[in-house]
Amino acid sequence: MCPQAARPARPARSARPALPSTATLDQTHRRMIEVLAELRSLVGHLDADGVDAAARASAATIRDFLADNARAHHAEEERLVFPALLRDGDAELVQDVLRLQQDHGWLEEDWLELEPQLEAVANGYSWYDLDLLRQAVDVYASLYIDHIALEESRIYPAWRRRQAGSDV
Repeated sequence: MCPQAARPARPARSARPALPSTATLDQTHRRMIEVLAELRSLVGHLDADGVDAAARASAATIRDFLADNARAHHAEEERLVFPALLRDGDAELVQDVLRLQQDHGWLEEDWLELEPQLEAVANGYSWYDLDLLRQAVDVYASLYIDHIALEESRIYPAWRRRQAGSDV
């Protein structure tokens, strides 16, 4: 056997960046609440004025946010926040996280129903179904508001406490 040569020292590295805080997640929640209000307003606008330039622009903005930011937000929670809290084993938090994971699935299902309606409006088509859109918006927005309330009242504070006590 050959004696192993001493491994050269590794160069110094910059300090490890801090783990992400919930600041970005909180900002997305604030924007989501605004978007949900815009979505409800859009339904009223369509009822009164139909598909005009304002409705098209609003639908496109809402669609883009929900398709991109909201979905990425859920993925980030699933990757970063939920696993840590599930590992901690607090029975109430585990139930809350399981509920939120179920919500993510339901929100995705609701989005798949809502998106074609918004897409039609954004493109100026009149084949959207206002009654279906109104109902879909009510279901989606109500679930999302409840979802955000649970995250901000229980999940994010628990995750912040965990991060503050962690040397990871």
